[in-house]
Amino acid sequence: MIASIIGALLPIIVTLLLGMLAGWHHDFDGKQAATLNRMVMLYALPLSLFAGMVGTSRDAVIAQWPLAVMILAGMMGSYLIVFGTCLALRMGRGRAALLALSSGGPAVPFVGVSVLGHLFGNQSAIAIAICGLVMNLLQVPITLIALNSAQTSCTTPAPKKPSTTLITNALREPVVWAPMLALVIIIAGLHTPAPIRDSLALLGRATGGVALFASGLILFSHRVTLCGSVVIATVARNVGVPLALWTIASPWLTPAIREEAVVTMAIPTASIATILAVQYRTAEQENASILFLSTILSIITMGGFIWLTAH
Repeated sequence: MIASIIGALLPIIVTLLLGMLAGWHHDFDGKQAATLNRMVMLYALPLSLFAGMVGTSRDAVIAQWPLAVMILAGMMGSYLIVFGTCLALRMGRGRAALLALSSGGPAVPFVGVSVLGHLFGNQSAIAIAICGLVMNLLQVPITLIALNSAQTSCTTPAPKKPSTTLITNALREPVVWAPMLALVIIIAGLHTPAPIRDSLALLGRATGGVALFASGLILFSHRVTLCGSVVIATVARNVGVPLALWTIASPWLTPAIREEAVVTMAIPTASIATILAVQYRTAEQENASILFLSTILSIITMGGFIWLTAH
């Protein structure tokens, strides 16, 4: 078990530190980190998801429906609870949505490729795809709607976009339609030759390393501050959500699916909240601090949940 935890988490530590070292050495900056993330989201990750999924049998995909339900419940449940609580505390729609995204949106498309791939093999592509769909089709559009409706708190207002436009734009993203296309191919019973899968997976294998390296650059680029909202959001993301999911899932999920669902939800917060905070100039330092603390502390919390679910 110790070897599994080290094998899953050590690559994250090393790659994040290399990214932070590159930022400290001025080899790369925050803008270049955004470019690296764009490459991951447009090319590497969609190819990784597509190649990983089409190599999975139809029966194996259908058997994963409880995992899909738990991931959807974990991500959207935590998002809506935090969003509603922040609104009740009169924090403002934009800040509330960003805190909800930080609390309910794990960096599965980035960190998950390394952690879940090491622990669960090719079938982890299904969990990663589900998280990407929930984030891109539900969480991010809701957050953007809230940010646009709170333009008065932004220094540079962004043009309002209807929700249908946001969802349509999300569907055009390769990280959304690539796994959906793979799912269609699987359900149709079509066979994808191994040479084609290997060709697509070549760039896809760069996903985890490049994404974590870029995350290290982003972590180095922002100052960290400690306040109540930062601590609460970090604890909620790293401990509260996976612990709640483990409590709910234990009685009725198989150990294998329970372990994958809980470890998936234990992954730290995604950088998208910080990117949107900077873009809309709303709670920038707060979200950057959550990103930093959640990522650093996840080395301990993820290891704890990997151990917990295996016993």
